[in-house]
Amino acid sequence: MPLDSLDLALRAAAIALLAVLAVSLGRDLGRQLVGRLAIALALGSAAHAATFNIGGAAAPSLASAPLIALATADIVVLWLFCRALFDDGFALRWRHGLIWLAVFGFSLISCLVIGPSGHARAVIVANNALALGFVGLTLAQTIRTWSADLVERRRRVRAFVVMAALGYGGMNALLQIAAIGSGGSELANVINATMFLAVAGAVTLMLLKVGAGDVFAPEAPPAVASVQAPAAVANAAEPAANRKLVDALMRLMADERIYRQENVTIGLLATKLSIPEYRLRRLINGELGYRNFNTFLNNHRIEEAKAALADPAQAEVPVITIAMDAGFQSLGPFNRAFKAVTGVTPTEYRRMRLSTA
Repeated sequence: MPLDSLDLALRAAAIALLAVLAVSLGRDLGRQLVGRLAIALALGSAAHAATFNIGGAAAPSLASAPLIALATADIVVLWLFCRALFDDGFALRWRHGLIWLAVFGFSLISCLVIGPSGHARAVIVANNALALGFVGLTLAQTIRTWSADLVERRRRVRAFVVMAALGYGGMNALLQIAAIGSGGSELANVINATMFLAVAGAVTLMLLKVGAGDVFAPEAPPAVASVQAPAAVANAAEPAANRKLVDALMRLMADERIYRQENVTIGLLATKLSIPEYRLRRLINGELGYRNFNTFLNNHRIEEAKAALADPAQAEVPVITIAMDAGFQSLGPFNRAFKAVTGVTPTEYRRMRLSTA
């Protein structure tokens, strides 16, 4: 089979797989933010499969320019997808749409104006450098929030999904930049298409096999995963060992107030309980209903802050002092976490509670 025909077949197969993935995600997660972002990511990846050209420096055609711009802006979708995947409380803001629009518009203008004016190489460098920048942001987000995830299946599956996408995205961008002006290479495009198809196929098969809904299910509301006594969480059917561990964990939180310490990690708690870290993750997730370790800590901190804000004896204590005494490092994260749990700001909560005291 000629290389150009093989290249076309590989691209078509990748696009077909991405279409299957988009349909599956729409069925399972169409109403969830992470599902909609995953669908957008799959469609943008299909645009990339249709338009990438290793080594070519010619200005893109008028017809392909919008697809190239869509493929370039897909790196913003990857960044937002990973934000939503790793942070159960993530919400899209208008600025995220503006960022996507800016990248799409820059790429489109580059293709339609800058490239045809004799600066095609600059267009390729700029678009791929932009892609590398967002790959870096996505990787930083992945590493920073990795340890807080308590869902074992999600940790394993999304590690593969994200790292595979990042590995290909970074490699492709570097290869595009390195091959500028070398002339379009059919062999390079076939190799690139093969790697892209392998990534798309592995991701599709994994999500279809595991079930995207199981991996990316939303976190339980605070009312379900609230701070409560161990006896209210454990029941007679639970193993005795788990009940004892829940008791010991809750004593650490209630008596020692370990959540007040700076940089509390799940590893520190596991050491204090003399159990492996993976077992503590299962305990907090399976027995207490939390999917994120930081949410677990913050709910305890917020419970303490709520008691202090409702105490008439502490009516003159600044909110930031209460926040930092409870374990928060600054006022902004405290205000956001507090409002997410209670629906009101700390100041509003204090005013309501003291007015009824």
